[in-house]
Amino acid sequence: MMAVLQMRSTHLTIGFLTVLCQLAFTAVQPAHAQQKTAAAQTHEYRLSNGLKLIVQEDHRAPTVAHMVWYKAGSMDEMNGKTGVAHVLEHMMFKGTEQVKSGEFSKKVAGMGGRENAFTSLDYTAYFQQIERSKLAEVMRLEADRMNNLNFDDAEFKKEIQVVMEERRLRTEDKASGLLYENLMATAFKASPYRHPIIGWMNDLENMQANDARQWYRDWYAPNNATVVIAGDVDPEQVRTIAETTYGALKPRELPVRKPQVEPEQKGMKRVIVKAPADTPQLAMAWKVPHINPAKMEEYEPYALALLAAVLDGYDNARLNRTLVKQDRIANSIDAGYDMIARGPQLFFVIGSVAKGKTIAQLESGIQRVLTEVKTKGVSESELKRIQVRILADKIYKRDSIFGQAMEIGSAEIAGISWKELDPILDRLQTITPEQVQAVAKKYLIDDTLTVAVLDPQARGALK
Repeated sequence: MMAVLQMRSTHLTIGFLTVLCQLAFTAVQPAHAQQKTAAAQTHEYRLSNGLKLIVQEDHRAPTVAHMVWYKAGSMDEMNGKTGVAHVLEHMMFKGTEQVKSGEFSKKVAGMGGRENAFTSLDYTAYFQQIERSKLAEVMRLEADRMNNLNFDDAEFKKEIQVVMEERRLRTEDKASGLLYENLMATAFKASPYRHPIIGWMNDLENMQANDARQWYRDWYAPNNATVVIAGDVDPEQVRTIAETTYGALKPRELPVRKPQVEPEQKGMKRVIVKAPADTPQLAMAWKVPHINPAKMEEYEPYALALLAAVLDGYDNARLNRTLVKQDRIANSIDAGYDMIARGPQLFFVIGSVAKGKTIAQLESGIQRVLTEVKTKGVSESELKRIQVRILADKIYKRDSIFGQAMEIGSAEIAGISWKELDPILDRLQTITPEQVQAVAKKYLIDDTLTVAVLDPQARGALK
């Protein structure tokens, strides 16, 4: 299993391809027009049992990406049962009456396809990439385990050990994982985002098979699922198959979701993490808004996405240029922000301290770069380059049918229709330098800041 999406995601922020800096805005315009044409080939259906089906036509190759998204991630868990969403993801491969344990993956491989699953704060998703003639078969397989999962206690006991070992490898034995986990637990007071997706070790040690079964009964229902299919398909044929597979399942009453609103932070928070590591690390995170599906026009999330890109959207962006190349305070420095999510969001800056430098120097350097944006702003030309990069990056990502399905599914789970994806790109293009400067001044302040410091220890020094 692909398992947890533990670290922050970066919608429209960092990691843009260097080659895209060659593009001029006029060269991107036709691609944007093509993207809008592709969006017109998206079809949405609602089955009588509440399941949402979205079909994205892309006939360039005879392949299909089939994804099932459940609106059930770690943010829906209760204290004492953290990690159960991810554990259930593992158990979903343990079979039904018709498909025995381990056979699901073998069947997909036998079709020449590949499959996997992943759990995040907001959702759990399962996917297959197959040749188009195999679509009906994988839809039958997924519909079967949506309703008929069957695993025994012995299988659970084996798999929970696998999950605990995964936690050891990804978090407890990995300094950066511990730093991020402690940052989230410190930044959030009430929001379930404070819990790690993989769960706290004590909760995993005490988890029972019935905990996973109850999670399955609570959330794995057609009226809590969105199926996204992208590729070389006929939408009406897909709808017919969906009616005979997913449509045969009965809806269930879902648990009431509690809002768990995060209270206002009224002062800087700090946490120090001691762990075996070679170099000190610094993580800074500010409370910021994300896109409100009911208020899509509000500019602040789009300006924050552009601010993250100004700081870390390309090789010579401000943080890397100043702190890595010029001042040599940091070995690496990253900024990130996710404007599409179900829960409250953070604006991150995370860096590794260069040899001979200190955490205090790196923190001061980061604040100096941020202060420059707040006081002097960004130029029209700098912002335009960033906007071109973001637009081009998203267009090129849509060359992948899997990328298209991912984009649609993650937005839909956050309550944002696929119909808004192109308008989001349009709004990013309208943001002004003044608006970027305004969100930096408003949100990157000490009262909403959480600072996490990795204090490196010698290997074997901690018990």
